[in-house]
Amino acid sequence: MELLLIALYTSFCWGVFKVFKLPLNKWTVPTALLGGVVMIGSMLLLMNYNHPYSVLAREYVVTTPIVPNVSGQVIAVEAEPNVPLKKGDVLFRIDPIPYQARYDAAEARLDAARQDVSQYLARIDEAAAAVKEAEADRDRAKQVSDRYQSGGQKGAANPFSANEIANKLQFYKAAEAALEAKQAKLRDAKGQLAVQAGAKLAQLEGELAAARFDLESTVVRAPTDGMVTQLMLRPGMMATNLPLRPVAVFVHSDERMLVAAFWQNSLQRIAIGDEAEVIYAAIPGKVFKGHVKQVLPVLAQGQVVASGTLMAVESVPNMGRVPVIIELDEPLEAYQLPAGVIGRAAIYTRHVHHVAIMRKILLRMVSWQNYVFGELH
Repeated sequence: MELLLIALYTSFCWGVFKVFKLPLNKWTVPTALLGGVVMIGSMLLLMNYNHPYSVLAREYVVTTPIVPNVSGQVIAVEAEPNVPLKKGDVLFRIDPIPYQARYDAAEARLDAARQDVSQYLARIDEAAAAVKEAEADRDRAKQVSDRYQSGGQKGAANPFSANEIANKLQFYKAAEAALEAKQAKLRDAKGQLAVQAGAKLAQLEGELAAARFDLESTVVRAPTDGMVTQLMLRPGMMATNLPLRPVAVFVHSDERMLVAAFWQNSLQRIAIGDEAEVIYAAIPGKVFKGHVKQVLPVLAQGQVVASGTLMAVESVPNMGRVPVIIELDEPLEAYQLPAGVIGRAAIYTRHVHHVAIMRKILLRMVSWQNYVFGELH
């Protein structure tokens, strides 16, 4: 950027000396040099502070390492590399035979437990019927005992002897005791169903759900819309559920994020919504309009983690640049731009705005320079 300004000023001075036929002496040459230093220096200071420029701009895309939930041998790879996929599309399949066997065994154990539950329910029904029968016997014994105790008609002498009355009362108490025993048996049957059969049934249902999840996980699907790139997975390879051993990388089709890194000196001038322009090395001569979407509030150089070692002053990293997210105002679908392409960016703040024209001119000159490159090999 500085070389371009010097070249422009040199061309301007050459034209002035040529047109006006100025002599080259100890007054004109130092004046031209000193004027160039003052003009170019002032312009650079104003531009760099109020309209910052960055050679570090890149488009980033979110990726997800594909790690299956289960381990096994890959039997089929259905995804094609670099082909767009929808959420839920099959990426690859793992041999389901061992997981199908576990699911079938868990289902068989659950069916057996359900039959045990049906037996417990039959016992409960039997105990409940016995309780109803005992309640009927108790009620009849109570009616007979009450009748013997009342002695028939009011005002008349009781025709039943004391032994008969006591005998009927004993029958009633015996029926009451039998009812309580059968009620206790019913409660015991219900408790066995809840404690033994119910708990076992819940455990086996959980095992079946886990086995079903493992079986379904043998089919690995796309987590979102996107694609798989550089797919090296082949049938016969082993896929494991270890986080450190992903078998593929899934590229999400979310909106790509353009991040440019600027010096901290211009941080007080940059604001959300400021006009921005971006050039790509892959698209020479083209300048894309945009605006500042976000100024990230954290620098990677300032990150610290909890440890048993104190941070020494000598270990403080370099100052670092401020990441700024720039959103383009025009789509890039018409251009062949893979994710991760690099570029350069300039931000035009609201301060000393008339100097921004020079930054725009220089940015376009840099964009034209992208036509010239060499492959020295």
